[in-house]
Amino acid sequence: MNVDRPTKIYKNNLGAWGLEVCANGYESALAAQNGGAKRVELCDNLAEGGTTPSYAQIALSTKYLSIEVWPIIRPRGGDFLYSDLEFELMKEDVKICKSLSCTGIVTGILQADGNIDKTRCAELIDLAKPLPVAFHRAFDMSVNLEKALEDLIELGIVRVLSSGGSSSAIQGAATLSSLIELANGTITIMPGAGINETNLKELIDKTGATEFHASAKQFVSSKMQHRNNKTKMGNIEDEYQFELTSAERVKTLVEILKCSFHEA
Repeated sequence: MNVDRPTKIYKNNLGAWGLEVCANGYESALAAQNGGAKRVELCDNLAEGGTTPSYAQIALSTKYLSIEVWPIIRPRGGDFLYSDLEFELMKEDVKICKSLSCTGIVTGILQADGNIDKTRCAELIDLAKPLPVAFHRAFDMSVNLEKALEDLIELGIVRVLSSGGSSSAIQGAATLSSLIELANGTITIMPGAGINETNLKELIDKTGATEFHASAKQFVSSKMQHRNNKTKMGNIEDEYQFELTSAERVKTLVEILKCSFHEA
């Protein structure tokens, strides 16, 4: 089988700042690397906010990429209140990520009342060791962001992805700024949701954040010549196109970061 492998290893020196790309598979992760991303949050099903990627996607990414690979541990779309069976699936996926030498994992679990499920999160953190653990936008769905942040710091979470509890990071910029001030360097607050080339500089200025999360995706048209438009396989409006991360869009975002942080 021919595998699309990196033609060159991208060596960045981003230090404490950089771009994380939400990559929906190895091909997108490779594009993220070629564009200069610091890290990929590897996932599937972007339309549902990201779910756990397949074993093969994780395996190829960790085998062939030089940047950080952090798979998301999320068994389904929807809310973040999981059954016992779903939690068992999450634990097995954590074990898989450890066996494949991932850089870290990304997860998030809430209780029915909207608070962080500290017990289950602590169990996943312990199971993941020595891999570090980041928290995804389940944080934005919690009942109290300041309390949730305190809980994540107490748990030892290294980074939290957030839109400031709003539908997009730019709309939640003021809250993100407050959370970063509250965190005071004890945990990384990483803005995400709707970040693109037109608003990244504004977010940097308004939030004071140093790491940002974007999908930098584009639609790719199917090469199918025969198209049956009378039926559908799912609920996507146009099933003859799919999403992939654009290396050029990633590169543009990274250049904005470089200029903002005064690095050549």
